[in-house]
Amino acid sequence: SNCGDVSPNVLGAFCIDTGLPCDFNHSTCGGKNELCYGRGPGYPDEFESTRIIGDRQFRKAVDLFNKASEQLKGKVDYRHAYVDFSKLEVTLPKQGGSQVVETCPAAMGFAFAAGTTDGPGAFDFKQGDDQGNPFWRLVRNLLKTPDKEQIDCQLPKPILLDTGEMKEPYDWAPSILPIQILRIGQLVILSVPGEFTTMAGRRLRDAVKTVLTSGGHGEFNSVHVVIAGLTNTYSQYVTTFEEYEMQRYEGASTLFGPHTLSAYIQEFKKLATALISGQSIEPGPQPPDLLDKQISLLTPVVIDMTPSGVKFGDVSTDVPKNSTFKRGDMVTVVFWSACPRNDLMTEGTFSLVEILHGKDSWVPAYDDDDFCLRFKWSRPSKLSARSQATIEWRIPKSAAPGVYRIQHFGASKGLMGSILHFTGSSSAFVVA
Repeated sequence: SNCGDVSPNVLGAFCIDTGLPCDFNHSTCGGKNELCYGRGPGYPDEFESTRIIGDRQFRKAVDLFNKASEQLKGKVDYRHAYVDFSKLEVTLPKQGGSQVVETCPAAMGFAFAAGTTDGPGAFDFKQGDDQGNPFWRLVRNLLKTPDKEQIDCQLPKPILLDTGEMKEPYDWAPSILPIQILRIGQLVILSVPGEFTTMAGRRLRDAVKTVLTSGGHGEFNSVHVVIAGLTNTYSQYVTTFEEYEMQRYEGASTLFGPHTLSAYIQEFKKLATALISGQSIEPGPQPPDLLDKQISLLTPVVIDMTPSGVKFGDVSTDVPKNSTFKRGDMVTVVFWSACPRNDLMTEGTFSLVEILHGKDSWVPAYDDDDFCLRFKWSRPSKLSARSQATIEWRIPKSAAPGVYRIQHFGASKGLMGSILHFTGSSSAFVVA
């Protein structure tokens, strides 16, 4: 779960215009990051890639569950603290003594804007950029010009966004972060508020394990230390010092400078020491409560409409009359719909496949929980008040033969802001 450099695109990254591998150092194609995309195991079908990766994770989880032989025994305990990472003194071991360094106020590097091969950025940004360019520095300076101390502190990261020193309408990046260590017997969980790379996570785990085993008087000799990433809040990525030097996307997104990982290791060692001794730990500075200051740039739903003579939930494209499908076939129905943001259906479903029992009893068979059923919503244009929902059902090999229909559920917004729920149904069809 230290997920900072983990990708489901296991086939590698390729240029979408030539099909050739992307430039290794910068993840570009002819100097452009927009053309470099990673490929998953089901390429070119992203849905199939998702299914394969999910199936692999599930099978491995079942395998681990079935092979589990060690019972957790012992104390249940925890330590939690808030730490201000913006100007934290960090003591580094050094031959013949130690060296004290500092973390920096948060900042994002140029390579952050390049994105990754999972989702490339735009313009002329590229990964592995430790120089930046004059044009984007001018653009940056319109927002916030970092001072020399901040520039030097973040080196070799060229600062694109000085987020730690940008305060309007509120802080652009967190500085006070929660860290937490949980103990369940011989299992110790490190709760980290960011995406640690594989090696960064390994170094943190090893450091904590060393503290526990060396100071625990045998109590932690069989300890298992794991990381729970993206816990309690989010603060981008955490790389090793060496990865930071390379300034790929992850290094450019490591907020608090080259010693960010060392800061985490130092503070988690304090938590581990307190856990061993049974001592309490200072809670640290409280992060600001920004709930009442939140803004949204998402345009609200103004109104939903349908063509004249058409109601919400009416079928725009139905299944063929008296149609029969086989297992493995795709059934597609298009409904006149409304914006899904009117009701997210968190306690319901946007789409439903029902099977006929008896003469008139329709029973749910598949809904939004099922991977075989897809709900796609679209407008003919951005400013249009009309929209359609396309529901696709890939008939599973395990589907029972019978008579089926597809239903769509939604909610429309009227001119005065009222929300009205609606339902639509396709014609019946046979699965043989």
